[in-house]
Amino acid sequence: MIRFGVHSGQQYANFDECLELWTQAEDLGYDWVSLFDHQRPPLGGPDGPCFDGPTLLAALAARTRRIRCGMLVSAVTWRHPALAASIAATLDHVSGGRLEFGVGAGGADLAYEQYGLPFPRTGDRLDMLDEACEIMRGLWTRERVDHKGRHYQLVGACLEPKPVQERLPLVIGGGGEKRTLRTVARHADVWNTLVTDVETYRRKKTVLETYCREIGRDPGEIRMSMTFRVVLGADEARAEERKRERLALLPAGSPDVGEYLTFGTAERCVEALLPYVRLGVRDFLLGLRPPVDRETMRIFAEQVAPELRRAAAGTDGPAPEDRVRG
Repeated sequence: MIRFGVHSGQQYANFDECLELWTQAEDLGYDWVSLFDHQRPPLGGPDGPCFDGPTLLAALAARTRRIRCGMLVSAVTWRHPALAASIAATLDHVSGGRLEFGVGAGGADLAYEQYGLPFPRTGDRLDMLDEACEIMRGLWTRERVDHKGRHYQLVGACLEPKPVQERLPLVIGGGGEKRTLRTVARHADVWNTLVTDVETYRRKKTVLETYCREIGRDPGEIRMSMTFRVVLGADEARAEERKRERLALLPAGSPDVGEYLTFGTAERCVEALLPYVRLGVRDFLLGLRPPVDRETMRIFAEQVAPELRRAAAGTDGPAPEDRVRG
């Protein structure tokens, strides 16, 4: 089943702002809403607002009913994987079995310098990620876990209560072809990346499939997920006006611009996303950092998602609903 979600982040000045967005996403029929696990994300500036990810996710999960509650993603640099596993199990109980927990090797964050936190070199963080995935899955599924690795050691470790879900979905974020995709092949239920051009995505998918074959895993067991941003308008003139407004909010040379897949109408957005549907992407996560673009959020739910559902189902007939939920 194809799913559509909102990646909301948590750079809000107060809890009510974020809760309102999550509630609206659920009312519009989105399947998923997610936070990240940065502490001081660079895009917020050195003193911008940012709630703690797992704490906020617990509060939002308790106030929603249906949507999948995602963490996209938690860096292995923040906490020991046994603590992360315990947090995830708790979140799964709070949400009634709606959690999808993402992990990654970690990237730029102002907290490392501001708080004096260690930031290991890339190779070490990738090793930590692979070990962390093994430890978390073990704690979620086995009575006792022993692990003797380079970065982590567990002796007779247990975790109770286990997650509500028999297999809590583990999301791995990143697209590094030498190391990250190997870890995806070994451990992930869901593979998430930021949007790239179609040919780059096709190459990364092929690399992932090769790693899966090497270890005897069916690549079809891994759900492909993509996070992107768009600005939509009712017509081209409105879309162009809204593009100017949105880009004016970004500092000159902002890397944020690269996350935008298209600026235009719903029809143009469908055309831009269809190649990824054909490549097998089944989770499309719309990035909506504050100030939240509610016009795009509504147009995507009401006009883009139904067309992509039809495409994924291989039919030109009318969509079963005119909103996101299928």
